[in-house]
Amino acid sequence: MEIDPAASGAMLKRERVRDAILELIETRSPGDAIPSERRLCARLGVSRPTLRAAVDELVVAGLLVREHGRGMFVAAEKITQELLPERDSFALPPAGGVWTSRVLESRTLPAGARVGRRLRMSPAARIRYIARLRLVDGAPMAIEHLHVPADLVPGLTSEELEQGDLYEHFGDRHGVRVSEAVQSIEPTVVTRAEADLLDVPELSPALLFERLTTDTGGRPVEYVHSLYRGDRYRIVSRLTLGPTAARPRPPEGHHPGIPPGDLTSGAPVTFSTRGVVQSGD
Repeated sequence: MEIDPAASGAMLKRERVRDAILELIETRSPGDAIPSERRLCARLGVSRPTLRAAVDELVVAGLLVREHGRGMFVAAEKITQELLPERDSFALPPAGGVWTSRVLESRTLPAGARVGRRLRMSPAARIRYIARLRLVDGAPMAIEHLHVPADLVPGLTSEELEQGDLYEHFGDRHGVRVSEAVQSIEPTVVTRAEADLLDVPELSPALLFERLTTDTGGRPVEYVHSLYRGDRYRIVSRLTLGPTAARPRPPEGHHPGIPPGDLTSGAPVTFSTRGVVQSGD
């Protein structure tokens, strides 16, 4: 296939502009302004369309924020969940920020065919459905949809859903001991309703988490799918390519990267290379 020199040149120019703006971002703090488009075009020697194409990429990536009539500003830092290698698994240290929850909906209803298959129960069996908005330092970060067999948590309260570690409540108040979960992560975009809740534009990028949690006896106890803001949340993997010194165990705490809550009841959390979340020994 023959490469169009003009198209290749335009792409390389946009990449050079993007790198220059990234350098500006790295020297500033969240909320700081960057120079206007006119000044950046003059400084970098590029046209307005080329500059805007590079800026658009950084806005979508969550690194810049445009404010109509005011200019461009460095976006808030992303919440980072790091996966650390530990033997054949990934340890999950706590993600940053103060995480809180707000219940959007909570009701008991039939499982239905789709959720029933995942929880290995009859479509007519009753489940507790909960929708929660997760916030970090008061800013919306994720929407979670939880499905739990109703007979496992008959007295689950709104206070438990909004305060503290949900899995600790499962164990301490309902006798449900979570042990393992299979989780998938894939890119998606938000709908208009989701955008309103997350305070982002419609069709903004997001991360879709889907997970099935089982107890110590292998019984499914929870199915959840969650939508995390793509502009504010990221997962980083640290890969071991050779012998390393012994690393201390990660501190226990909140692991929002594994919706809907922690798996910290008495053991550190690990994320296996096969995509399984399991409690450590």
